[in-house]
Amino acid sequence: MVRFELVSKVYPGGQKAVDDLNLEARKGEFVCLIGPSGCGKTTTMKMINRLHEPTSGRIYVNGRDIMQMNPVTLRRQIGYVIQQIGLMPHMTIAENVALVPRLLGWDRARQEKRVNELLPLVGLDPATYRDRYPSELSGGQQQRVGIARAMAAMPELILMDEPFSALDPITRETLQDEMKRLQHKYKLTVVFVTHDMDEALKLGDTIVVMRSGKIVQAASPDELLRNPKDDFVAQFVGRDRTRDVSLLKVADVMIRPVTIGPEHGLAEALVLMKKRRVSSLMVVDEDDRLLGFVTPRMIEKVRRGRVADVMRPDIITASPETPLQEAFERMFLAHLDYLPAVDEEGRLVGLITSTTMVDALSQALWSDEGESE
Repeated sequence: MVRFELVSKVYPGGQKAVDDLNLEARKGEFVCLIGPSGCGKTTTMKMINRLHEPTSGRIYVNGRDIMQMNPVTLRRQIGYVIQQIGLMPHMTIAENVALVPRLLGWDRARQEKRVNELLPLVGLDPATYRDRYPSELSGGQQQRVGIARAMAAMPELILMDEPFSALDPITRETLQDEMKRLQHKYKLTVVFVTHDMDEALKLGDTIVVMRSGKIVQAASPDELLRNPKDDFVAQFVGRDRTRDVSLLKVADVMIRPVTIGPEHGLAEALVLMKKRRVSSLMVVDEDDRLLGFVTPRMIEKVRRGRVADVMRPDIITASPETPLQEAFERMFLAHLDYLPAVDEEGRLVGLITSTTMVDALSQALWSDEGESE
């Protein structure tokens, strides 16, 4: 699908951003480019759609040399999602999604149909969102629109430049899951730039670790973890995924909680608990501020009414920056099965449970055993 052959990029002044790079992203593959700042990962990705042009070497997309293609035509065949999202503020959501199809000459009916197909795929109801403007959406919702726009002209190839890095942890995890689902369902080829090793390990079929414009190692997540090529790769993988439990924080192991609003009915709360297989729900307001929690036992005593009528507001919490050992002690002393993580404004950003705590501890112990062999 995408092939680099001895590609270099030298900027004015002699700075070499990419150095004789050979790389292939096969059709339907999710390739993550990762490395320290200035390693050349973003430049590499931007050369694919000629936002940067190679100084030497050849880049092929579907067997065609991109330098023999009109750059505008090339870009309209490739989806592109960036961290800043880049929605047109004066256009509605529908108009933003249909932008490339319109430039490609699709008729109005075909554009409308495509918008109505895509918005549900990224979790947005067309009737609710198609006529809104970007300023009326949250950052996560805007990024969903950005993904829909990238898929609008049905490209086989999508480029993504740190698209989720500015989002809160819960929204980021949700969009990661949805992007991987869409990539798998539609057999998309994705080249994804990230600085987050956890994100690369979760999304990538192949992870390409770069340094100083060169590829140090390109491997599957499992191979990268088991057999790092050298100390640089081992340290880079370990830097964001330390197995030393004494250094872990709540943010390193927290999961996405199941939430409900206080206005919802008790029957609805029970159905949600059964569907998600959880024994409690975190109650949040419309701004995701934590209000309390509700369990089946609380509901059983009342049976009818709203979540607000039975929820308990006296809930112990932690900050995402709380050391994991401190959080564990807090849970142990209070006999808690879980501990919500809230930010400085009281918004719920994650949850740690006794299960995630055990997983973190066992991972640390497993790592120690491996190092002693």
